[in-house]
Amino acid sequence: MTTRTVLHMLSPHPQVSPFDLNMAVDAGFDIVFPHANVTLDRVYALTQDIIFSRGPKGVKRTAIFIGGRDIGVALDMMETIKKAMVPPFAVSVLADPSGAFTTATALVAAVEKQLREKHRLELKDCRAIVFGGTGPVGISTAVIAALAGADVTLVDHLSLDTAMRTAEEYGRRCGCRLKGTFASSGASKAWLVNRADILFNTTKAGIQVLDREILEDAKRLKVVGDVNAVPPAGIEGVRPKDMGAPLPTAPNSPGAVSVGPLAVGNIKYQLQNAMLRDLLQTEQPVYFDFHEAFKRARKLV
Repeated sequence: MTTRTVLHMLSPHPQVSPFDLNMAVDAGFDIVFPHANVTLDRVYALTQDIIFSRGPKGVKRTAIFIGGRDIGVALDMMETIKKAMVPPFAVSVLADPSGAFTTATALVAAVEKQLREKHRLELKDCRAIVFGGTGPVGISTAVIAALAGADVTLVDHLSLDTAMRTAEEYGRRCGCRLKGTFASSGASKAWLVNRADILFNTTKAGIQVLDREILEDAKRLKVVGDVNAVPPAGIEGVRPKDMGAPLPTAPNSPGAVSVGPLAVGNIKYQLQNAMLRDLLQTEQPVYFDFHEAFKRARKLV
């Protein structure tokens, strides 16, 4: 009898994301167990229940997915799970809280590609602004771009303290340098946009953060990337399927191009699907987070 494949999905929230459940089924797992309201202090014992119940052969057909919305909690869970492993009782793990790691890596990799192809520049040559920078996708985007060499400022729409605290925490934690600021008015957004080579929009869906009037002030824009797939576009002028299309709302930045949410989403879907499948393909356990996701996203684009 063939041992069935099992994925245990952990979330600190009252429910596991239906999006992630669907992705796991589509990736081919036979059985998917959602575990909601999982606190960090329960992760060690839960992991050992998972690994010791199937034997050395069974653990190779078993994996763990870490969800939720807090990337700090997800990274802490990953470290706790690693400590709970007792070889040969060890399983592979993928952390992708709120889809943030796969979405952010797809976004940054797509923008990086357009930056190279259209402007012959690297991320290390550029100043990037991340709107929605204190949410899970925004933090992940900021960290990934900064680790690739960009000068990154993450933006909160209400609080300077929140932005600066988030930049300090995740810069220290992930080994990169991040700046934080806030911008709620058109004037404050325009000031930031006018200093940017790259704009990332990772704000809440259905809200336009940057309109034509703000973008017309930009003099040095190269690439903008928007993950908002719900109209109106988060950055006016970005169309859902754009992948290097001219940005008509930034006339004073000749050559500025855009990356749209459906283009990013296509890469994100392929990336998460492949990583879920690969949890069961290695002889030795693997631990996938945003580092692995970005390596793969660069290849996918």
